[in-house]
Amino acid sequence: MAVESFSIPTVAELVARRSSRRSHAVFVTLQKEIVLGVLPPEQALTELDLAQRFQCSQGTVREALMQLHEEGLVKRMPNRGTHVAPCHADDARALLSLRREVECDHLDRVVARADDRLRADLGDLLNAMRNAARDGDEYLLSVYDRAFHARLFDTADLPLVAPILTRCLIHNHRFKILNSRPNRALEETAERHVPILAALDARDVAQLRNVLAHHIATIVDFGPDLTGTAPE
Repeated sequence: MAVESFSIPTVAELVARRSSRRSHAVFVTLQKEIVLGVLPPEQALTELDLAQRFQCSQGTVREALMQLHEEGLVKRMPNRGTHVAPCHADDARALLSLRREVECDHLDRVVARADDRLRADLGDLLNAMRNAARDGDEYLLSVYDRAFHARLFDTADLPLVAPILTRCLIHNHRFKILNSRPNRALEETAERHVPILAALDARDVAQLRNVLAHHIATIVDFGPDLTGTAPE
């Protein structure tokens, strides 16, 4: 069956837009800086300073900060302002456990619905990860990595659950980037997705579950298994 070519989306396209174009641009930039640690945990963020930096209104900044708050990347507290959210290991463990449950418990639905379109999209996203890795762009690699897992899960057709996975993914990647220094080689990170594709190609639900569970549990480099329960 013929498969249409997949156009690799940009970072802005991969990050869901729920506000004006200008606000979305501010949101995407701040999300990147928080994930990479350019804006470290607990740093104060003021609407006035950000409005001056981005040459926009405070209302535009407020929209962006509200989106970041919904993602859990900033804390907005009355009379205390806005701060970059913390990045604790306990939260990371809980989110990894939740992510593994979401991704791995519905793979029978994924395999039953998998088609050439899915396989082509995942292959193109893997190649996009490889390109980002070769360019040394850790953030772009993380964006396409998240898109890969989100695209795989979308096939399960559980739209009310998908936003939960999206939140887990961004916090998993933030924790990995901030706490796994130095990270494994970026190209190795991209290649970790090859066994997932092989299991999907074989339409082997048990093997796909095993490979994906191990992939999730070993996302962080400083230990073999952040959750303590990954299969060998």
